[in-house]
Amino acid sequence: MTSVTRRISCLTLGLVLAGFGSSMTTRADTPTNSVSKLDSLLGDPVIARGKGVEIKRSQLDSEMIQLQAAANAQGRPIPPDNLGMFQLQKLNDLIAAQLLLARATDADKARGREMFAKALQRLKADNKLTDAEFDEKLGSQLRLQGLTRAEWDRQRVEQATVAAVLQRELEVNITDADAKKYYEENPTRFEQPEQVRASHILLSTKDPVTGEDLSEEQKKAKRKQLEEVRKQAVDGADFAALARQYSEDPGSKDRGGEYTFKREDMVPEFSAAAFSLRTNQVSDVVTTAYGYHIIKLGEKIPARMLPYAEVADDLKEVLRSQALQKKLADGKFIEALRKEAHVEILDERLKKIEELMASSQQEQPAAGPK
Repeated sequence: MTSVTRRISCLTLGLVLAGFGSSMTTRADTPTNSVSKLDSLLGDPVIARGKGVEIKRSQLDSEMIQLQAAANAQGRPIPPDNLGMFQLQKLNDLIAAQLLLARATDADKARGREMFAKALQRLKADNKLTDAEFDEKLGSQLRLQGLTRAEWDRQRVEQATVAAVLQRELEVNITDADAKKYYEENPTRFEQPEQVRASHILLSTKDPVTGEDLSEEQKKAKRKQLEEVRKQAVDGADFAALARQYSEDPGSKDRGGEYTFKREDMVPEFSAAAFSLRTNQVSDVVTTAYGYHIIKLGEKIPARMLPYAEVADDLKEVLRSQALQKKLADGKFIEALRKEAHVEILDERLKKIEELMASSQQEQPAAGPK
C-alpha cells in the first residue's frame, strides 16, 4: 500500500483527475453560436462550444505542448499517427473540466484551494525540497512549457476544484469508518517491505535528443568519467555535491541523487547493488539500460506494518478516487452534461476522428457466452 499512500502526491495532487485537462477556463456566459469569422482571422478559432463551454485552439495547443513535453521527457514520444486521438482526448478533457467548473459552488472552490495547498506541501516534503528549491525546479519545467507560476497554480487549483465538484455531484463520501474498515480487512496492503535510502550518480548512455544508444566510444568515455567521479567519492568527497554536479538523472540530481525505494521499485541490477551495500559504502560502477551508475547507501529501513494513523488521510483520498473512477467509468455522467450543454466540436478534423472512434466502438461485437 506504500506505493499508493506514501507517494500519493506523485499522482498530481493526490487526486483522481485522470481525463481532466490542466488548462481549465470557465466561461459560463459563452453564446452557443457558430465559430466567428473574427476568431478565424485572428488564428485562434473556437474548436468546441456549448452552454458554459468555449475551447479555443490555443488552449488545446497548450495542453498538447505539456503532454508532448512530458512524453518526451519519459522517452516515450507520441507517434505522429496517434496525435489526432490524443488531441481529441485532450479536447474532451477541457470540455469536461469547463462543464464541471461551471457547476462549482463557493464551497467546492474553497475545498479545491485547500486540497491544492495540502498537496503542494506534501509534494515538497516527499521530495525534501525547500520552497526555494521547489520554485527553482518547477520554474525550469514551466519555462519549457511556456507557463507562468500563476498559471500553473490556477490550473492545479481548478483540477482540485473539479475533484471537489465530482465528489459532491456523485455523492462520494468516504468516512473514517470506511477507511478503518478497509485497513483492517486488507492488512497485507499496508506492509511496507524493506527499503533503502540511497543516492546515485548516473551518466546516461542514451542520446538526450533521440533516445538512441551512444556509440561504443562514447560509452567508454562515459564509464571512464564515472570511474573518476567514483574515486573522488571513495576518497571522501561530498557525494550529494558530486551528484548535483555530474548526475544526468533529472529526477534526483537536485536533491543530491537521493531516493528511498523497495527492491521492486528499481531495475534489478540497480536494486541488487544498492541492497548489497553497507551504510556509507560506495558501489562499483553499475550498468543498467539507463547507463552507468555509482550508488552510495544512506541507510537500510526494516520492513514494518504502517500504522493506521500514518496512512489514514491518504487512504481516504485513494478510496475517494476509486469511488469516483467507478462512478465515472461508463462515461454517462459527463456525456449527460455535454448533452445538457449542447456541446459541439467545431474543428472538422477532430470531429471526424470522434465520429470514426464512435463508429468503431459500435461495430465491436458484444461479449456473449462461449
